[in-house]
This record gives sequence, structure tokens and C-alpha cells, in this order.
Amino acid sequence: MQLFALGLNHHTAPVSIREQVAFQPERLVQALGDLVRAKPVKEAAIISTCNRTELYFATEEPQYAADWFAEYHRMALHDLAPYLYTFPQRDAVRHVFRVASGLDSMVIGEPQILGQVKDAVRQAEQAGTLGTTLHKLFQRTFSVAKEVRSTTAIGANTVSMAAAAVHLSERIFERVSEQRVLFVGAGEMIELCAAHFGGEQPKKMTIANRTPARAKALAERFSADVLRLDQVAESLAAYDIVVSCTGSPLPIIGLGMVERALKARRHRPMVMVDLAVPRDIEPEVAALGDVFLYTVDDLAKVVDSGLESRHAAVIEAEGIIDERVDGFLHWLDSRGTVPTIRALREHADHLRQAEVERAVRLLAKGEDPHKVIEALSHGLTNKLIHGPTRFLNDADGDCAELVRRLFNLHKDH
Repeated sequence: MQLFALGLNHHTAPVSIREQVAFQPERLVQALGDLVRAKPVKEAAIISTCNRTELYFATEEPQYAADWFAEYHRMALHDLAPYLYTFPQRDAVRHVFRVASGLDSMVIGEPQILGQVKDAVRQAEQAGTLGTTLHKLFQRTFSVAKEVRSTTAIGANTVSMAAAAVHLSERIFERVSEQRVLFVGAGEMIELCAAHFGGEQPKKMTIANRTPARAKALAERFSADVLRLDQVAESLAAYDIVVSCTGSPLPIIGLGMVERALKARRHRPMVMVDLAVPRDIEPEVAALGDVFLYTVDDLAKVVDSGLESRHAAVIEAEGIIDERVDGFLHWLDSRGTVPTIRALREHADHLRQAEVERAVRLLAKGEDPHKVIEALSHGLTNKLIHGPTRFLNDADGDCAELVRRLFNLHKDH
């Protein structure tokens, strides 16, 4: 049984592919159970974010997981294969350490991914698919991520996706302070975007969300208005900048909705930023002449500009990760000797019990205690070295050296 990682991310697949294999959060626990039941996979966890969908699992053959992944998303594996990567044990461990440390993120050093990995672990625990090996792997992963962030400057000078959204808006509108901004969704990414846009003091900010209570709580923090999600269509024309990031499996802002808004705006330009995967805004909207539509992949080009200044920190972080990979693999290898160690201890204890019982019987008969203890020690010694002695009598010189190392025997003994 080996550890593997299988998946795709923003390096290997465009958003049009990533959105097809994203797991809805409310279905993730069920999906994990299905994977372990349907295929010979013993342990499994799934990380699904806007930038990646990855399976971490223990099995004898990773092809089972690849087959299930394609079947689950109703895709042909040969269509998905060009975007997929499969990492065997060492590479899988290194990969998850890098992911949690922010080294594989679209924004190098961003901290949100660690929370997303922790969410994935909680869901695997809930599904009952997080066995001993994956549990240990993720505990080490969190420890490594903490070490990387506390001992390197990997998070310094990070240009966030939220800051990039503001930057792109300023390319179209010279001053955000003169614009009206609509946020669709109320999750962590929208919260970050609201904070960045709020710093520019726009004319108006509004939060639209499926859950009104969540939208209201966020709106109160940023002195924003609140809309119901079903009011977005009729209100869209009033906003110059729209930032959307929900968990909807289907687009919630369609081409027709935007066309009607542009007509009402007399074709004044709109900036639309779609941070969701699957996408919240229909891709066809980008073809409209007065709309500037940006996706997460577009924002990636902006955030790349901060990478060079963190180059030294990345090298330092990679060194830490390589060392910690070796440490985890050593633990993994040592698990293979556990049954043998347990059997050896049980064998020795069985011999000890037999000699103690014999000594107790002799003492009960009135035998000299000193002679009984001597007999017990000799008997136990003879039984313990009987196996190694017989092994040496039948073995060659190499085996003799092995026994010397095993029992820490020196040549002058």
C-alpha cells in the first residue's frame, strides 16, 4: 500500500477544465465515501479549491482513483488525462507540503490554502476515510507549513488576489472612489476583496448573498448595503464593478442579464471579476464590448509580479520541505517493522511468563530462593539466545555481522 496524489491545478489546467472537476463542498463527504467503497482505495482526502482539485489516497494502484475521478465527474479519462498529474509516494508527500506552505499557489505564499487543506482533512475525518497514514501525513503537513511561514519570508510582499482585483479595476476606472461595487457571495475571498475595495472608499458597496444573515454581517463591517441574490438581475445596471465568488455549480450572472444591464447603463463600461470555480459569470459575457471580464487566471498574471522578490524565501522553504519529506518517509518505512517488533516482544514476554511460572512453583515447594532466581535467569537467557544461536550456526559471515549489530556486540567482548 502506497501514498499517491492525483489531480490538476492552475499550472496544468485552465479554469474551463478546473470548473468541471470541482467538488461541491456539501457533496465532498459523500464523494469520499463513494471513492473508498467503489475502488480498492484504503484512505482518501480531497482538496478542492478554485485553483486545484487533488486526491490524496493510499492504494496499491493509482489507476483506480483516476478512473473514479473521471467517472464521478462524467468525463472520459482520455479527455482529462492531459491535465492530470499523479505523484507516487515521495513526490506526493513533497507536493502536499508545498501546497500547504503556499509554494504551489497562484499567489506564492498566500495563507488561505492552509485553511482549505485543514477543511479537507475535517471532511475526510467526517467521511471516515482518513486512516492512520493520511492522518499522520496531514499533521506533518500542518507542522511543515507553520515552520515555513515562521522561519522564512515566504509571505512577505504577497500581492493577493483581492489586491489584484482592485488593480485591474483601476486599469479601467482611474479612481475606484468614484465607482459603485457589487460583491456577489459572502465567503472569505469576498471578505478580502471587500476589505481591499473598501480601502479605496468607493461611492457604494453592496453585498449580495444567498444567505441574508451572512451578507448582513459582512455588510455591517464595511458599511455596505445588502441585496438578496434574486435581486441581482434587476440591480446590476447600478454597479460599475462586480466581484463574484460563490459556491454555485452553475453561473448566476448570464449573458442576457449583463446585456440588459449594459443597455440600461447606456453602455457605460463595467468591470466584472469572477473569482469562482466553477465560474459565476458566463464566459460569453467577455465578448460584450463594454464589459471587462477577468477570471482567476487573469488575476494570476498580476500577482506573478511579486514572485521575484520572494525568490530567496522560496529556495529556503524548499530546503525545509525536502528535509521534512525525508523525515516523514522514515516514519512511513518504520511502520513496516511494527508487526515484527510486536511479535518479538510478545515472544519474549511468553518466554518470561513461562520461566516466572516455573520459578513460582519451585518457591511454593520450598526450594532455595537464591537457586530458583539463578535457574530463572539461566533459563530465560538460554531461551532468548536459542533462536539467534541456531540462526548463526546455519548462517554465513554476513549474518554474523548482522547479529553483532543487532545485539550491539563489540569485537572485544
